[in-house]
Amino acid sequence: MKITMAHGSGGRATGELIASTFAKYFNNPILNKMEDSAVVEGSGRLAMTTDSFVVTPLIYPGGDIGRLAICGTVNDLLMSGAVPKYITCGYILEDGADVDLLTQIVKSMAETAAEAGVTIVAGDTKVIEGNGGIYINTAGVGFLPDGINISAANCADGDAIIVSGNLGDHHAAILSTRMEIENEIQSDNAPLVEIVRALKEAKVELHAMRDVTRGGLATVLHEFAVSSGSCMELWEEKLPVHPAVQGFCNLLGLDPLYMGNEGKMLTVVPKHDAETALQAIRGSKYGEHAAIIGEVTHTENGNVLVHTKVGGVRTVSELIGEGLPRIC
Repeated sequence: MKITMAHGSGGRATGELIASTFAKYFNNPILNKMEDSAVVEGSGRLAMTTDSFVVTPLIYPGGDIGRLAICGTVNDLLMSGAVPKYITCGYILEDGADVDLLTQIVKSMAETAAEAGVTIVAGDTKVIEGNGGIYINTAGVGFLPDGINISAANCADGDAIIVSGNLGDHHAAILSTRMEIENEIQSDNAPLVEIVRALKEAKVELHAMRDVTRGGLATVLHEFAVSSGSCMELWEEKLPVHPAVQGFCNLLGLDPLYMGNEGKMLTVVPKHDAETALQAIRGSKYGEHAAIIGEVTHTENGNVLVHTKVGGVRTVSELIGEGLPRIC
């Protein structure tokens, strides 16, 4: 088997590659949980994550690869309930990369780290032959407070499903730029520190959290459904999508459920905490368009269902094949 672009989509091909290759040989109790960041023992409990960023273009409406690298790493740590603290940064630079462009990206990365409250504590730079490309690898460490146990496996019957804002913004911004389509769409890349802090301060019982990135909301919900042995049921009229993004999707035949974000998160909480959680998110920076979009049931375990606006019910699969374009 040869690697194809579909293996980087975050959908079924990615999952099959992880299961047959990485999970097979890197098998251990921590990695086997397949969460966005690993909770390990250390000075107290630590959460750790690593990520690589290869997005094209390097600068896009609303952000750039430097901001993206910090947001992606910080948000993965946050989804385990950790408080992000430290990040390492490795740059792989192709021969011919523009120094002014690199400086702009590095500056953006530093500004986003300051916004997120994390410190870049180590780094590395390598230069390779190529055509001026810039790639970034990060590792992040956060501290996990006592009593925190957040996992997709915790989703329970009757839980509310909440998304922190409009779907597909980052995906649409990247694709618009690559296709040279002029519109008002901006990437949503953002660190979600304030939202997670607000949920904790509101003493919401957090069952599961995940940032909505590659593969989109549909793929994340499939992961939740399989991990918890339950069904994720959504209400189509509740799904928040910016009109410009919806129009863009209509033009190209895209579905916002499969389009990635880099500044949105999915939260699953008990029904009695749903309104408290919603208000906490809406009162936070980057959470003003949050919505309760569904509930956890045992209607069809391991599946995702959408109740349509016209009264029907459709099954939503995970992403199959390549999710164009590469968004991170």
